[in-house]
Amino acid sequence: MIISRPFELGQDQSSPNKNVFPITAELDELGRMMIGGCRLSNLAEIYGTPLYVIDEKTLRIACRAYKEALRNYYPAASLPLYASKANSSLAISNIVMSEGFGIDVVSEGELITALKAGMPGKNIVFHGNNKSSRELLLAYKNDVTIVIDNHHDIDQLNYIVNSTEKKARLILRLTPGIECHTHEYIRTGHLDSKFGFDLEDLDKTLVKLKNLHWANLIGLHAHIGSQIFELKPHQDLAEVMVSALHKAIEIGHPVTDLNIGGGLGIKYIDSDDPPSIANWVEKISKSIIDSCKKRNMDYPRLLCEPGRSIIATAGLTLYKLGSRKNIPGINKYVSVDGGMSDNPRPITYESTYTACLVDKPSAEPQESVNIVGKHCESGDILLKNYPLPNSSSGDVLGVFGTGAYNLSMSSNYNRIPRPASILVSNGNAELVQKRELPEDLLRYDILPDRFIAKG
Repeated sequence: MIISRPFELGQDQSSPNKNVFPITAELDELGRMMIGGCRLSNLAEIYGTPLYVIDEKTLRIACRAYKEALRNYYPAASLPLYASKANSSLAISNIVMSEGFGIDVVSEGELITALKAGMPGKNIVFHGNNKSSRELLLAYKNDVTIVIDNHHDIDQLNYIVNSTEKKARLILRLTPGIECHTHEYIRTGHLDSKFGFDLEDLDKTLVKLKNLHWANLIGLHAHIGSQIFELKPHQDLAEVMVSALHKAIEIGHPVTDLNIGGGLGIKYIDSDDPPSIANWVEKISKSIIDSCKKRNMDYPRLLCEPGRSIIATAGLTLYKLGSRKNIPGINKYVSVDGGMSDNPRPITYESTYTACLVDKPSAEPQESVNIVGKHCESGDILLKNYPLPNSSSGDVLGVFGTGAYNLSMSSNYNRIPRPASILVSNGNAELVQKRELPEDLLRYDILPDRFIAKG
C-alpha cells in the first residue's frame, strides 16, 4: 500500500490533532524536512538517536484551540487540564501552565513534576484507582483536588484528614455506562472497569460523603475512552453527568465542577479523520447547556482532560537506519536503532504511524519494508509493510505523532537507555530530558557482599 507522502497533505493550522505532521513542518531549499525551524537530520547528528522531538508551536496551538473553543462555546467558567500521563516533564508542564491549563496527574511522580513546574495545587486534579496514603497526603497538603475513585480512597482520606481543620477538595469519579474506543461505542448499565463508582452506587456514596465533615465535594468526573473520533458518546455523557450533578446538589453538596474527561483522537495516518478541537468542545458544551436548561440548573464550571490531542502531533521520533535483511518473495526488514523500548505502542496495541526519510520526505516509494527495532523480540516491528524510497544505513527516519504515550511508556527492555527529548522553536533546540547512558542503568543495582570474591 502506497500512502501519501509528506506535504501532499493539507495542514490544519487551528486544530493540530487533524494533522499528521507538526504545524511547523516545512522543507528547506534542498527538500530536507524541518520542524520548528530546525533541520531534523541535523538534530539527529547533534543529539543522537533515537531522539524525541517536541515542536513547541504545535503544542501551544493545541492548548490555545481548547481555550478559544471553551470561550466561544461554553458560557460559564472552564478549565482545561492537560492529562500529563501522555507525556510528563517539567518543560511540558510549564508550557501548558503558561497557556492557562491545569494538569491532571495519576501518580506521585506526575504530581511532583507538576508542582515543581510551578502549577498551583488548586489547578491540579489527582486521579488513580489505588492511591497510596503517601500520595493522598501529598495531594491534600498541596491543595490538590483529589478524584475519589472508590471507597478505599474515602477510607484512607478519613484517616488522613479527619483530625485536621482544612477540608479536602474532592471530585467523585463515575462509571457512566458509556464506553468508546475509537469506533466502538457501548452503552450499558454496568461496565467492566476498574475505575469509578457505578451510577447505582451514586446515591449512597453521595450520602456517605455528606456525613464526613472533612469532605468538600466540588464536582463529578467521568472518562469514556481514548483516540475517539465519534462525538455522540460525549454528547450522551453530558446528559448522564448533568443528571448526576443535579442529584449531588439535591443531597446538599456544593458541587460546581463537571469534568467530562478527554479522549479526542488524532490523525496518525492519512485515513484518520478525527473531529477538530473546536467541534469536540462545541458539541459537548451544547449538550451540557441543554441538559442544565432542562433541569433549571446553573451551568457548572466545565473541566476537560485532553492529553493525546495536546501533545501527540507536536512530537516525533528520529532514528537511524541500520542493518537490512531481504527474504526474496517474502519480506524485507530494515532495522532502526530503537524500537519497542522507546515506542511500545505498535507491539502492545498494533498502533500505526506515518514515517519518512527526513532528508528526502517527498521521494517516491521504491519498496515496501518492515521497519523493525533492535530488541530481542520478533514482534518488535514499528511499521509493517511500509513504503520507503531507496535507503542506506545511517539515513535518518522520522516517525510522526509520537508525542503521546511514547516517552511516558518507554522502558529499559534489553537494558537499552531511554532517548533524550528536545524542544524545538524558531530555529532553536533545547534539551528538556537527558539521554540515559548504559551506566545509568546500574545506579540501583546492588551486588550482595557474599557474591563478591574475597581476596
